[in-house]
Amino acid sequence: MDKREFIKLAGLAGVAALSNPSGLLAATPVSGITGKTGGAKAPFELPPLPYAADALEPNIDKLTMEIHHDKHHGAYVKNLNEAVNGTTFASLTLEQILNKVTEKDKAIRNNGGGHYNHSLFWPLLSAEKTAPSDKLKSAINSAFGSWDTFQQKFNDAAKGVFGSGWAWLILTPEKKLAVTSTPNQDNPLMHQLVKERGIPVMGLDVWEHAYYLKHQNRRPEYIAAFWNVVNWNEVQKRYDMALK
Repeated sequence: MDKREFIKLAGLAGVAALSNPSGLLAATPVSGITGKTGGAKAPFELPPLPYAADALEPNIDKLTMEIHHDKHHGAYVKNLNEAVNGTTFASLTLEQILNKVTEKDKAIRNNGGGHYNHSLFWPLLSAEKTAPSDKLKSAINSAFGSWDTFQQKFNDAAKGVFGSGWAWLILTPEKKLAVTSTPNQDNPLMHQLVKERGIPVMGLDVWEHAYYLKHQNRRPEYIAAFWNVVNWNEVQKRYDMALK
């Protein structure tokens, strides 16, 4: 390769880096949850719950699950399809939409985030008891010092969301586990909108519609119940995919 060819290739690489500065698109482990096929584009579809609506009781009640999934998530999908119609976002996958969305794209930001976050959230819950693998435990202990410290940090992030939002366990662009939170339906893939970027490995919805019918204003009670229904197999899968 001569000097001119090297400079040309380096320039192309620089353009690619600028268009995707977080490096997240290639590693986003959610393409299988946004539609019938991986990397689905509009029109987006509401994915079914992977269990019966009453499967998570008594931790999360049936009526909350029905309203949360059918009404709230359903509305995000409907509104997202309407928001992207006729725009350049219509030709993008959901992950690409999140990667490019800015403050001026309010409807796409809110509804795209709502669709992504909930599509990720449902499989992270399970009626069956699961346990974190030794691999995941080791990674969490390495990142946070201990399992208890990780849980406390995650709980604090969930409790500390003012109003509505999400708590996250993410893998950063440096391939390190971290706990963060976002307001409303933002998420760590929105690298133009959030300070702490990364690939979501686990998330908890702390909007009041996720828990108010059963737990009323007692968010810490809901957070404690969440740990009883975490699908650690799904968390492990997302962690493994994020590492690739």
